[in-house]
Amino acid sequence: MNPARKHARSLVAAIDQFTEHTGRLISWLTLLLVFVVCTVVILRYLLNIGSIAMQESAMYLHAMVFLGASAYTLKHNGHVRVDVFYRTLSPRKQALVNSLGTVFLLLPVCLFIGAMSWDYIARSWHILEQSQDPGGLPFIYLLKSLLLVMVVTLLLQGVAELMRSLMILTGESRQEGRS
Repeated sequence: MNPARKHARSLVAAIDQFTEHTGRLISWLTLLLVFVVCTVVILRYLLNIGSIAMQESAMYLHAMVFLGASAYTLKHNGHVRVDVFYRTLSPRKQALVNSLGTVFLLLPVCLFIGAMSWDYIARSWHILEQSQDPGGLPFIYLLKSLLLVMVVTLLLQGVAELMRSLMILTGESRQEGRS
């Protein structure tokens, strides 16, 4: 195998490993989210105690899970796909659809989201934006930054998916199950 192809395989494996580890780590936040939401409900409805900070922390955890794990979901083919014809295609044709979808949809949309959210996030950091609710969390700027985390991780995994598809299209690799 030539060195460039070996390097490409190594890069895909490294991105996949990063995505897998971060996705598994982020998945633990769902357990914390359930605990926080249950606590908010018990405090509010059984003890008549409200906490804006706890309610907002549930929102923050929810955002961390969905924005932080989007690349993990892509890696495991968990995103919504209209696959009426896709599932009947050969692995090479699936790789062609995947590569075209990555180049013309995934990458441009990620770049668009990143570009459109840059000033929005920068303004939030500039003023160290906080919750407007009394007792709320003072970290709105960190919450908004999760948009860029999503963009970067999805771009990385998108590159890995594109490279994997190109390896299949060039006959360098067969379509493999992903761990």
